[in-house]
Amino acid sequence: MNLIGISAHYHDSAAALIRDGRIVAAAQEERFTRKKHDPDFPAHAVRYCLQEAGLTLADIDGVVYYDKPLIKFERLLETYLAYAPSGFVSFVKAMPVWLKDKLYLKQTLKKELAKLGGCKEAELPPLLFTEHHQAHAASAFFPSPFEKAAVLCMDGVGEWATTSVWLGEGNQLTPLWEMNFPHSLGMLYSAFTYYTGFKVNSGEYKLMGLAPYGEPKYVDLILDKLIDLKEDGTFRMDMQYFNYATGLTMTNDRFAELFGGPARQPESAISQKEMDLARSIQAVTEEIVLRLGRTVHRELGVDHLCLAGGVALNCVSNGRLLREGPFKEIWIQPAAGDAGGAIGCALAAYYAKSGAARVPEAGDSMQGSYLGPRYAADEIRRQLDEYGAVYRELDDNSFFDQVSDVLADEKVVGWFQGRMEFGPRALGGRSIIGDPRSRNMQSVMNLKIKYRESFRPFAPSVRAEKVGEWFEQESASPYMLIVAPVREDKRIAMTAEEEKLFGIDKLNVPRSQIPAVTHVDYSARIQTIHQQTNPRYYRLIEAFEAKTGCPVLINTSFNVRGEPIVCTPQDAYRCFMRTEMDTLVIENFVLAKSDQPAWEGDESWKDEFQLD
Repeated sequence: MNLIGISAHYHDSAAALIRDGRIVAAAQEERFTRKKHDPDFPAHAVRYCLQEAGLTLADIDGVVYYDKPLIKFERLLETYLAYAPSGFVSFVKAMPVWLKDKLYLKQTLKKELAKLGGCKEAELPPLLFTEHHQAHAASAFFPSPFEKAAVLCMDGVGEWATTSVWLGEGNQLTPLWEMNFPHSLGMLYSAFTYYTGFKVNSGEYKLMGLAPYGEPKYVDLILDKLIDLKEDGTFRMDMQYFNYATGLTMTNDRFAELFGGPARQPESAISQKEMDLARSIQAVTEEIVLRLGRTVHRELGVDHLCLAGGVALNCVSNGRLLREGPFKEIWIQPAAGDAGGAIGCALAAYYAKSGAARVPEAGDSMQGSYLGPRYAADEIRRQLDEYGAVYRELDDNSFFDQVSDVLADEKVVGWFQGRMEFGPRALGGRSIIGDPRSRNMQSVMNLKIKYRESFRPFAPSVRAEKVGEWFEQESASPYMLIVAPVREDKRIAMTAEEEKLFGIDKLNVPRSQIPAVTHVDYSARIQTIHQQTNPRYYRLIEAFEAKTGCPVLINTSFNVRGEPIVCTPQDAYRCFMRTEMDTLVIENFVLAKSDQPAWEGDESWKDEFQLD
């Protein structure tokens, strides 16, 4: 049975193809259109999935959508009525979009699919729909390595649900209970994202990265005024401080008054206040997640937990839940946000329609999340030749030796290997990598390569067998979704003067033997590299370790700020030439910046991508 799953029309549209329960391909539309968080129908992603599977639309047994738009429309209408007459402006703006497109989504999808398949709508495969949180839950449980597990989904909102709890067993997912809109942990975190001057639906991870620079001085105020948090982790929000239910902004004047002034303007200087707000809402989020985790464990009595939904991308709370929570093991869907709904809805439909037995795979069945396109040598050569690029093609022995030498010399490398990753993280398929021992690498990469805020941390890629030697973590973390402390014996003690530093002044104090990937609180967002899922990246780290004694590399996504992660060799070459990267490697092709012809593009490319 061949099924295509689609998430679209809100943000992060994506497509996935499932064959007899196995994920064959998955990709986000943004990677092809170069429009970050592209919400449009994922025509390019669907086309890629069919091509990867060697199928046409005529071979597909069903197309599954990750949402039930009529129920979502019902929620919008009920919410506007409940808050009337406030929210009228927002209502007037929202209704034309719904009445033109979203309310008739079934017809819109048929039209897009028929255009893509070059066929009549009557010839299309059946169109199916799952609920939003059902798609999240399916994306978390079905690819997991567990036969039986609790499933916790937390996001902004689906149709009505904002938090939901499920029991997964075999090929069955049973819904147990949920919290409903407007009481939403995702929306609460996004409200602080908005108030601190970052972009909702993309800046939440910046807020998480900013938190260690601050103090949790607003925690009591949040718990006293904004939310009524129960011992079991459920809560209700005081909506008089928020505008998202019916307005055009996340917070209102009452919220601003509570926290002593208006929201920070985007791209303006970040003050200690924003750092303290970030630390405070992060602390509250972690407490809610821990309480929910304990409640779910007590109610279901299972030892394993699966997570999905946008809140599951908060790797700091994930790390605390793993270390301090009651579960033996946790598995998190790497594309935990809306994009992952494409996989989830297809898997939910497959097990519902086929009744097939589910056999969990060791590790998981996400294949390292390397589910996107890859490029053969002839195609790479063709794309590079179009730019007049100068390259050398090396055999593997020379390749790993030379690239590890470049890294050990503190050079920055664009690393393009194998299939593109599915989800928001670069995992060694489309990455920018460097030497984590360098005291300068964090600022060099942020300011000269990524063109982004200086405070943002980078992640370490570590050989899976060595993770416990460098970090206070023993379990695998292949998807960069767990934050753990750097081991005490790898840390560098701070001087008395350094201990007195506050806020962003902490940034340039080296904290460990791998300072470029050690955050100011001695934490790191770990990615374990496994020989089975990414043998070439694993082998490179082995070669680097042989030269330096360090089995760790810096790993950040191959893009500049506001740009989607690169997809094609040409995307990679353009990004390489526009930045101060030293070396580009695409499969076995190695390109030195100093060898390349002068780049004729002007600085206008910096306006090409809207800042995230």
